[in-house]
Amino acid sequence: MLDACGGMLTSMVRTAPAEARAYHVFGTSDAEGFAAMGVVETLVHTHDVAQGLGLPWSPPAGLCGRALARLFPCAPADTDRWQTLLWATGRGELPGRGRLESWRWYSAVAR
Repeated sequence: MLDACGGMLTSMVRTAPAEARAYHVFGTSDAEGFAAMGVVETLVHTHDVAQGLGLPWSPPAGLCGRALARLFPCAPADTDRWQTLLWATGRGELPGRGRLESWRWYSAVAR
């Protein structure tokens, strides 16, 4: 299922015209925004499953960094990218920053 959904998202992102926009509750987004949302959903829910099963898992920092830059513009830039993504989605703490009790991403296209 993950492979099929990932393939569908990849196909849509690759074929969508640059000016295409679609609704999302946190801001009408472009293909890049939807790709970033798909990445975040996959990474954090894989983390949730791995943690629940007691398995170590962490994704590439570059992938986390790109998702953070696109969807979480207010996230700190000088911290570990994976730990920051976990923090930005309410799943962890960062030095000097407690766990977020509520969070959201910003999927609207930057102007």
